[in-house]
Amino acid sequence: MSRITPFIWFEHQAEEAARYYVSIFRNSSIDLITRYDAASAEASGKPEGSVMTVAFKLDGQEFTALNGGEYFKLTGAISFVVLCESQAEIDDLWEKLSAGGQPLDCGWVTDRYGVTWQIMPARLSAWLSDPDPAKSRRVMQALLKMKKLDIDVLRRAYDAGA
Repeated sequence: MSRITPFIWFEHQAEEAARYYVSIFRNSSIDLITRYDAASAEASGKPEGSVMTVAFKLDGQEFTALNGGEYFKLTGAISFVVLCESQAEIDDLWEKLSAGGQPLDCGWVTDRYGVTWQIMPARLSAWLSDPDPAKSRRVMQALLKMKKLDIDVLRRAYDAGA
């Protein structure tokens, strides 16, 4: 088990969301589903036998999803960054995660369950932190005009002064 595991609070869609995410990312699995027993059902107000938590992995990263009710709501204040090696990977993840969700600016998307993701080219941090401020500024200016990120446009912005 990872020392630090993201724990996502859902109203009642923990298993549905986990199965959806596992279908999207390679090297992923549902590892354990726990159910509310009589005592935890009474304490939570959830039906006995209903799904309480789902432990799952996305591309090797461990997560836990909880059906916790209406007490907490998901916000974009926490997001998950997915580094992509190709435009095809960005396009695929963007299409799947934005279906029923909300595409946002600069490679961000909130999915149908309210979880926010950043779908980014793996090279983006290197481009944005280049010692040549003109290169990083051009990349940032290009990025700020996009919703789904386009690696070729970002690369051309980076290379424009070469």
